[in-house]
Amino acid sequence: MENISPQSNDYLIGHDEALNMFLSAFKSGTMHNSWLISGPKGVGKATFAYKIARFLLAANINKKDEYNSINVSPNHQVFKLVASNSHPDLKVIERDFTETDKKKVIKAIKDGEPLDNEELKNLKKSAVIKIDEVRMINEFLSKKSFDGNWRVVIIDCADEMNTNSANALLKVLEEPPLKSMLLLISHNPNKLLATIKSRCAKINLMPLSINEVSSLLRRYRPELSEAQVKELAKISLGSIGKAINYADSNGLEIYHTLESLFFAGKEFDVHKALELANMAAKDENIWNLCQELIEGFVSDIFLGGDKIDTLSEAWDKIRNIFHQTISLNMDKKQAIINIVNTICKAL
Repeated sequence: MENISPQSNDYLIGHDEALNMFLSAFKSGTMHNSWLISGPKGVGKATFAYKIARFLLAANINKKDEYNSINVSPNHQVFKLVASNSHPDLKVIERDFTETDKKKVIKAIKDGEPLDNEELKNLKKSAVIKIDEVRMINEFLSKKSFDGNWRVVIIDCADEMNTNSANALLKVLEEPPLKSMLLLISHNPNKLLATIKSRCAKINLMPLSINEVSSLLRRYRPELSEAQVKELAKISLGSIGKAINYADSNGLEIYHTLESLFFAGKEFDVHKALELANMAAKDENIWNLCQELIEGFVSDIFLGGDKIDTLSEAWDKIRNIFHQTISLNMDKKQAIINIVNTICKAL
């Protein structure tokens, strides 16, 4: 099972047009200091941003006409430094750990026993990118680069900034230092301040095709059967991130359960519905999987043009239930039961 983080991944498919657009801007000398990289979750935005970062940190500005791609070899020193999060001219801004878990990390480092990947995965992060993290950008960009080249900041993701941190970023975008590059990753640009968006060049990455998701699944999850690959690619809505998560979290099994409940008719299995609802109430990952799969299921029916009128009303109700359950801390078990019942009636 292969898990490659964006900072160490040199393989990106499905976004050649966007890559060529950036390369053209670099070669023509019209490259913007700030780029907003948007698109659905899991289509490769972070991998795209790190690809740009590695290229800028490795490229020779005096030989820009010689570049035909922005690929940097994994054997290149820049690639290795970025992959190990130790390049002095790259700053990554993201949600920090909560105060309690941050102390765990610091203690582990002081004790000479750094946490492994599994332990780090279980640590909790704060809900937003705070202003203190964004203020570090000014300090970082005020220093000269290590080799007189570019200094790059990646914000992953910009949607998670609060009002104060967004306003702090705006000040940086208004007067970016020379040879500085800010790469803002966004799943939902509508959440960003209009003034932030207006100061960025924009790259919108589209969902991957079913064939592209299938190709990536074969690469990263070779243990899957061809039938599983095709089904995962179909239900992931163009997101390799979702497809891998479904493969690793019994997503297909949950999808089949939902599908059997929705189309059960008079043979509706109450025990199966309660079992799924109990699982979703106890496990946040299963809850998130149910939400994604249900939304994808309804979207798929919409695209097919079936029962649009009845499902449209049901869709509004479903989204409202999901939203209220989280915002008002309501019973997740009851929410899943209500949602399944709503879809069954609509179908």
